[in-house]
Amino acid sequence: MSLQQTGRSEADAVVERYARRTATSVYSFLRPEVIQSTQEWQRKMLRMFGTVCGYGADDLGKLKLLDLGCGYGGHLLDFMRFGFKPENLCGIELLADRVALARTRLPASIEIHSGDASAVPIGLASQDIVFQSVVFSSLLDDEFQQRLADHMWSWVRPGGGIMWYDFVYDNPNNKDVRGVPLRRVRALFPGAKITARRVTLAPPISRRACSIHPAAYPLLNSIPWLRSHLLCWISKGN
Repeated sequence: MSLQQTGRSEADAVVERYARRTATSVYSFLRPEVIQSTQEWQRKMLRMFGTVCGYGADDLGKLKLLDLGCGYGGHLLDFMRFGFKPENLCGIELLADRVALARTRLPASIEIHSGDASAVPIGLASQDIVFQSVVFSSLLDDEFQQRLADHMWSWVRPGGGIMWYDFVYDNPNNKDVRGVPLRRVRALFPGAKITARRVTLAPPISRRACSIHPAAYPLLNSIPWLRSHLLCWISKGN
């Protein structure tokens, strides 16, 4: 089977995996563990923009950012709130229903591409930042993962980078996902300079802890080995 054929079949498989998922409220922002975990990793991401990437307060409005797997557009809305200009933002989403909703939620100046990201015509070295959140953990084919990583890398201009947020552990209750540990991130982007932080109290723990009291989240999250996700800046040097 060719790499192109492998890519197409894996994209189709991702659609099928998402179709199997049942609607759930466990990701609602009304849940204290969800809002705390989101605010935590976004706060650390913004800190990395300043301390690791070297961006100042006036720089974000000048940067071009692509959100890979943009879903319903929630992260793109957040990036606008952080200071990115909508005309400098774009997204790619595989699932048609999410694309349709994102286009109703976002300004018309934000272009949303529909379909397999490895087939979307994004200009080489056209983006300052390519962002992905829990996309690679949904890809079970190693060749497709590498192919998509190569595309992402080609979209980043020299001096820019990839902002990566994904979990590192396998989920024994969900065979449709798998963890992406730091060694795999390094294999996907050989030669890149990677700054990594462990973030996010593991959701099964945070749900139970916050059902007792929301204050349990920061207490348990202070223990590094209870954190289940990686936040990485994958830098493409000048």
